[in-house]
Amino acid sequence: MGSAKNKNSAERQARIAEMRRAEQARERRNRLLTIGASVAVVTALVVGGVVLVRSQDDGGGTTADSSNPGHWTTGKDGVKTWSSKLSQTHVTKTVKYPMTPPAGGDHDARWMNCNGDVYTKELNNMNAVHSLEHGSVWVTYTSKAKKADIDALAAKVKKTPYTLMSPYEKQAAPIMLTAWGHQRTVTSASDPNVDKFFETYVQGEQTPEKGATCQGGLS
Repeated sequence: MGSAKNKNSAERQARIAEMRRAEQARERRNRLLTIGASVAVVTALVVGGVVLVRSQDDGGGTTADSSNPGHWTTGKDGVKTWSSKLSQTHVTKTVKYPMTPPAGGDHDARWMNCNGDVYTKELNNMNAVHSLEHGSVWVTYTSKAKKADIDALAAKVKKTPYTLMSPYEKQAAPIMLTAWGHQRTVTSASDPNVDKFFETYVQGEQTPEKGATCQGGLS
């Protein structure tokens, strides 16, 4: 009788011991899985950060300025205003802007000189956008613009600090005026909207870096 009880007690203790070993094994597995998952998350965050930095610093390729979703809204005065805040990150990869000519967004660290500078060749968008960030007005024209208008606008730009001018064949109208986040077309150099645009937007309230120099850049 006593022998049977001892045998049952021994078996029960053996089962309990086995259950404890199984539970300890499960706990070890769970700890390993938790540690593994944590390492995977940290690794993904680190890799993601490296990829993000490289994507901004990479000198090749083209990227859309997806950080600036938005659209033009046209006011009663005919001036178009970009509907969302435009980012100002300095990048080296070529930016594909959502408007033509571009009126803001990520850009090159170097600006075009915009102290009444008149250029006879098309500019790099990313350098011109940096000039807009400094509060300049960018006058652009196509081959459809009249020579008399081009000459008159050039004369106005040359005597106006914080302006620049260049050809821009891909734009929709023969003559366009652009400031940071704002743009309009004009019919000619004598269009009164030219003076209004200059008065409003040369170092205007839209300027992200008011007072920043328009000299010492590219020319």
